[in-house]
Amino acid sequence: MKKIQWLLALPLVFAAINGCKDKATTTQKFIETANMDSSVKPSDDFFLFVNGKWIKNNEIPSTESGIGSFLDLYNRTKANLKTILEDVSKGGHNAGSIEQKVGDFYASGMDSATIEKLGYEPLKPTFASIAAIKDAKGVMGFLGSQLTENNGLLFQPFVAADDKNSSRNILVFYQGGLGMPDRDYYIKSDPATIAIQKAYQTYIQKVLHLTGSNSATAIRQMQAIYNLEKQIALSHKTNVELRDPQSNYNKKAIADLQKAMPTFDWVTLTKTLGVKVDSVNVSQPAFYAKVNELLNSTPIDVWQAYLKFHTISNAAAALSSSFVNARFDYQKALTGQQKIKPRWDRMYRITDANLGEALGQLYVKKYFTEDAKKRMLDLVNNLSLAFEKRINDLDWMSDTTKQKAKDKLHAFLKKIGYPEKWRDYSKVNIDRSKFFENLIACAKNEFAYQMSKVGKPVDKTEWGMTPPTINAYYNPTFNEIVFPAGILQFPFFDPNADDAINYGGIGMVIGHEMTHGFDDQGAQYDKDGNLKNWWAKSDSVQFVAKSKRVIDLYNGFTVLDSVHVNGALTTGENMADIGGIAIAYSAFKMTKQGQDTTKIDGFTPDQRFFISFAQIWRSKEKDETVRQLINTDPHSPPSWRVLGPLMNFTPFYTAFNVKEGDKMYKAEKERIKIW
Repeated sequence: MKKIQWLLALPLVFAAINGCKDKATTTQKFIETANMDSSVKPSDDFFLFVNGKWIKNNEIPSTESGIGSFLDLYNRTKANLKTILEDVSKGGHNAGSIEQKVGDFYASGMDSATIEKLGYEPLKPTFASIAAIKDAKGVMGFLGSQLTENNGLLFQPFVAADDKNSSRNILVFYQGGLGMPDRDYYIKSDPATIAIQKAYQTYIQKVLHLTGSNSATAIRQMQAIYNLEKQIALSHKTNVELRDPQSNYNKKAIADLQKAMPTFDWVTLTKTLGVKVDSVNVSQPAFYAKVNELLNSTPIDVWQAYLKFHTISNAAAALSSSFVNARFDYQKALTGQQKIKPRWDRMYRITDANLGEALGQLYVKKYFTEDAKKRMLDLVNNLSLAFEKRINDLDWMSDTTKQKAKDKLHAFLKKIGYPEKWRDYSKVNIDRSKFFENLIACAKNEFAYQMSKVGKPVDKTEWGMTPPTINAYYNPTFNEIVFPAGILQFPFFDPNADDAINYGGIGMVIGHEMTHGFDDQGAQYDKDGNLKNWWAKSDSVQFVAKSKRVIDLYNGFTVLDSVHVNGALTTGENMADIGGIAIAYSAFKMTKQGQDTTKIDGFTPDQRFFISFAQIWRSKEKDETVRQLINTDPHSPPSWRVLGPLMNFTPFYTAFNVKEGDKMYKAEKERIKIW
């Protein structure tokens, strides 16, 4: 699912739909004036004008790497989620019911006494298998057996719609094998990166020592593991290169792969996975060629150390506190988070990750209403009409390409709240006294579920997120826009809010996801989800030129010291932000309130629309987190997700009287308009 375009980089935040349950008494509450800083001119820095006092008055808790609107939603519902899980974990449910499975899974993870007593005992059989490896064939055999437990130690195949035959599923092999976020962490030599490298090396050494290696051996093994990973990293594509869907589509015959990389042994691997295929998509061939080379050149004891470490690291959250804390110490260097979250907080995330749609069923039953779903669908349909009108009005696109763009827009699959068809967990047996075994049961079930889809017709009822997730996404091969129940609450959405609030909040999110169908990546897929050119050549040339202007603009934004936004990495998200606010505003102006001038809380409807937009990106992050996200996240930092789109949007200039000389001012001919 690498090509899915998320609204956020971090989809592991959940929330209930409190906005659908807590009735507002006045409309004034939707503009949080106490957070605004009137000392900042809105035409100089609109992000600080709307959020400045909040940023000054709030500190990042020790258990977090950042705070903001999204964390507020998460915190607002912690108690509700905890109540659900604690209630079902009391037992007494019918065997095999989702209540039994979710409740017993959560209970097993909360049994810290048993988990502490076990230490790393659950991993010893796996360690024995690693110790028995004699050659490269043994390495590949072990990797394949671990994949059947959904444990990708060097690479993790996944199943997705074939980019060039989107009605059929294909097995995809992606680059992997690194313990740090991406290749650049092994290459860069600035002080911040060096500190992370040292923290990672300490982590490797510590967990090897915890599992029996003496200090000298742990240091030697750590150095060998790190050096092996560095060689692997050099074969990786950069995050910018990974944004090219054409270069990531490399459908290869198994027979040809076997000839080119015999040591990797593609034939045996696919048999181990239990799939009968004659071809697969090898997204980054250079990585797999390098692995084949390293299998031949790297001593077996180095591979054994590598496999042992990654086995521990992948399982650390399920082991005793020594391992949990060792992994957290490394994460602390990456994110700046100073204190680990309480066990129940970590456990409900793990529950969602393993039994997500079972928990989701309990969740939407209690916290989501059909009225909210209907209101949201109305908003989506209104934005679709606005987007169609904007396409018709484009002055740079031919009529032929316009028609194909509208055909794609009209073909959008719209998913709101939760799946129409829930996942079946009937084959997953959960024992409330065996946490590690429960994780393995869930992992095996997930692996079997995914492999069963290979070569089969695509099921477009599937979701890529669980219902409580505070996020949204566009998937080009499904040509779908998806809005889980979790994001349908204030400050994004509230059934009691005026149109300015909802269109500036969730309306912008809807427009953002719609625009992903027409950003630099999404525009390469047709209405059926196939990677296929549908553009007239002259239109394509103009589109690429406009995309380059977006890259250049965002490259100029400074984040920390001399650190700038990476315009090439964030191109698609920036285009979606610029398009999203424009489409949402056009839809807003089609409403009765959008054509009114009546002030609420001292602000006109247009001003409230833009304030609502800026409120949703209210945030404050640790410097360490900002640096990591600049390296790896295709989204710009939150402040620039506000400032970048607005400085290019003329209605904002009118609403807040932006004039030449103001810091957000751009001459009209310099303002970027694509969709």
